[in-house]
This record gives sequence, C-alpha cells and structure tokens, in this order.
Amino acid sequence: MTRLVQLRHPSTGRRVALVLGPELVLVNAASVYELAQSALRSGRSTIDTVRASLSHETISYDTVYSGASEWRILPCFHHPDDPARCLVSGTGLTHKGSAENRHAMHAATAPETLTDSIKMFRWGIEGGRPDAGQIGVAPEWFYKGCGTILRGDGEPLVVPEFGEDGGEEAEIAGVYIIDDAGQPRRIGMTVGNEFSDHRTERRNYLYLAHSKMRTCSIGPELVLDPDFKLVHGVVTIERNGQRIWSKEIVSGEGAMCHSLANIEHHHFKYGAHRRPGDAHIHFLGADALSFGDGIELQDGDVMLVAFEGFGRALRNPVRIERREQKLVTVLKI
Repeated sequence: MTRLVQLRHPSTGRRVALVLGPELVLVNAASVYELAQSALRSGRSTIDTVRASLSHETISYDTVYSGASEWRILPCFHHPDDPARCLVSGTGLTHKGSAENRHAMHAATAPETLTDSIKMFRWGIEGGRPDAGQIGVAPEWFYKGCGTILRGDGEPLVVPEFGEDGGEEAEIAGVYIIDDAGQPRRIGMTVGNEFSDHRTERRNYLYLAHSKMRTCSIGPELVLDPDFKLVHGVVTIERNGQRIWSKEIVSGEGAMCHSLANIEHHHFKYGAHRRPGDAHIHFLGADALSFGDGIELQDGDVMLVAFEGFGRALRNPVRIERREQKLVTVLKI
C-alpha cells in the first residue's frame, strides 16, 4: 500500500514523505492537500502524482518515529491554508462493539426495552448496505470540530477543565477533498483516535454532541490505496510504561452494518459539505472502548491504535487540564 506522512522541520518547514520500508522518501510538496490539488489539475491519480514528485532525499523512519530527529510527525492530513475549512466529523453505531457500549450507557430500567442506540444499530443492519446505486438508511452523524482540533502522533489529547473524562476511540477515518465542481474525492484512509468524553455522554444521550467536541488524532500515515474489506487491529492503554488494557479490534466494511458508500452518501448529501476546496476527515466508527471495560484514563496514560496495513501505531498521551473552569462571557460591540 502507498503510505504518506506529513513532517515538519524547524529550519525547512513542512514536507510530505513516502513510506518506503525503514526509510521516508521526501516528496516535493508541503502537504498532502497540495498533492491532491495537483492531481486534480493534472487528471492523474494521487499515487501517480506522488511518484512524479519524489525527491532523492531520504531520512530514517525509525529516527523520526522515536523522536530522535529534528523532523516531527504531523497529522497526516490538514487544510494548509485555513484549518476552519477542514471539517472533522464521524459516524457512530457502525460496529457491534460501539452499539453495545452505547446501549450499556443508556440502558433503560426495564431490560427488555431497547435503547435508541440499539434501534439505530439494527436499522443499519437492516438497511445500511443497499444495492449499488441505491440509498440506504442514514447512520448516526456527529460533528467534532474543524482542523484546529487535529493532533498528530505523540501529541497529547486533552480533557478540558469542563470535561468529565476522556476516552480513546480507535477507528479508521476517511480523508477527502472537494474538487472545483463540488464533487467529493476520497484521497485515502488513516488510523485515528476519535477521543470522546464518555462520562458526559452517559449522563444523557442528548449530551452526545457535547461529548464529541474534543481534540482527536490521525496518522501518522495516510494510506492512499487501503484495503477496507476487513481490517484487524489492536488498541492499547499504557500507564507508567506498563500495559493496563489491550483489546483486538476489527473494522472495515465486513465488520460494519453500513457500507462505506452509504456512509459517504449521507455525509456528502448536504450541499454545505460539498464546498469546492474544503477538506473533510470523517471517522468511521469504533469496535471497542476501554471505557466499556471500566478503565478510567489518567493524566499521562498513553493510547496506542494500530490497524494492519495502515502503518505504524498512532500514540497519544492523555492530558487532563487541572485549572478551574471559568465563565465565558459575551461582550456587546
């Protein structure tokens, strides 16, 4: 598979690099967004555009990944000109594990009563995989924020002073750009940690929107030609260098109640999501949560997410803000 990383050097700035075994081959481009726009202008694929833009400069991937290099790994995709033009969103209740966790959070007093989460998951099973050319049932959709919330490998994900907790959500995310005609174009896919506040969500399912407004991470690698049929992975929580929780996970269309085409249709059917030049990062759902197993993440815990075929693991520490919450006031002009 063709995998790219985005890097930054304190002297030379941003560069894209192609993963080639133990080495990174620098590409003559400052961002994946720039490469995608070049591909659209030329009519070539992104992969061909990358191949045509390769330099002769190489650096050790191990050195960069370990933090021993001046090069730093960035989120594998962003909007280079205006982070507000990168919409970060997601689809939930696509995997059985997430539906079961959500059901446990919102279970009714009577065990025979189905929660809305289970109802929506069953709608997906019944109508989320329509025949080619047909429109299926709409999945859940949520907004996380714009490009300012994106973090890369090694960067902390923050539980804000008003948050109740923070928990990993190990997922695969689709990466998109909207062309000049308003047509969504998928550039590729990447490992992601959607990171949410599950205690806030557990209070009431109507707080789901609030619980999603947190930082999140993608990368380190963007896969331009992923195999998304059935993707096995593992998510791990480390505390003080020791593993305290780990679980094998599975994603891909074979593990989901909605097809990728159906998810993409229901995201991009809105005209506001098809503005030429905009970038989109859309999380495709989680299979397991440490929160569902009773794990409460602490400051300094490290979350690791890895999927087969998607490159090196994504690692992010948890940072809990201890400062007192202050009232935000609005002033009149």
